[in-house]
Amino acid sequence: MSKAKAFFQLLKFRLAITVAFSSAIGYLLGAHELEWGRALLVMLGGLAVTGAANTINQIFEIDLDRQMKRTAQRPLPLGIISAAEAWVFTFLVGGFGLGLLAYLFNPLAAALAFLSLVLYGFVYTPLKTISPICVAVGAIPGGLPPLIGWVAATGYLGLQGWVLFGIQFMWQFPHFWAIAWVLDDDYKQAGFKMLPSPGKKDLRTAIQIMIYTLVLLPLSLMPFYFGMTGTVYPMVAVVCGVLFLMQTFYLMRTITKKAAMSIMFGSFLYLPIVQIALVLDKL
Repeated sequence: MSKAKAFFQLLKFRLAITVAFSSAIGYLLGAHELEWGRALLVMLGGLAVTGAANTINQIFEIDLDRQMKRTAQRPLPLGIISAAEAWVFTFLVGGFGLGLLAYLFNPLAAALAFLSLVLYGFVYTPLKTISPICVAVGAIPGGLPPLIGWVAATGYLGLQGWVLFGIQFMWQFPHFWAIAWVLDDDYKQAGFKMLPSPGKKDLRTAIQIMIYTLVLLPLSLMPFYFGMTGTVYPMVAVVCGVLFLMQTFYLMRTITKKAAMSIMFGSFLYLPIVQIALVLDKL
């Protein structure tokens, strides 16, 4: 593996681009006009900051990553990149993203992005081996990108921006717990405590996944209630929400890895579909 490719892998590009995409959505919803070029710049800033946070996560988890099949071939466990080099990369990439948001948009957007980086890299990451509360903590930086995009467009923390945060925050729980269920054996190998207390793949965990998905359904209708969208979006949100919820019932009934995997892939589809519907309805 070349050094350049190894540094690129530190970003966790697919994860980072998904996060950055939601910041662009927030920007497009907050802007008076659909400024696609500036939305892409917000996305670039979000991608850089998220990539820096992902790198911090991997620096702290070098030894843990060596213990899991899924992560043992990452650049840091393999020794292709040293921890010192990864820190330099973090400062360069993170500094670029924060500088871009502060200079081209506003300091508040950059401050929220910095808060997100700190919470993910320095709070959520060490908590993963301590307590299942890590998922709730991780859901905060996970939910901030659309709010960051909104603030980049408007310059203030508006109620509508918090609504966008709330939807993505609540979505994190079924998303994370489904992943934790699927990867439970690997996570236990490294000592991660990701499933809700008492941390078992049982009916109690399945019920909690269902409850958070159920709460997500009315929450997803808040943009319509606050006049952010027309009548098409709520119909899309209801259909997607009901289908998402039905997957959790399947998990409750079967308690299987297959059902958890269904929720995991469903969560990957749910969020972008709902967010794209928000923007298209604004069009």
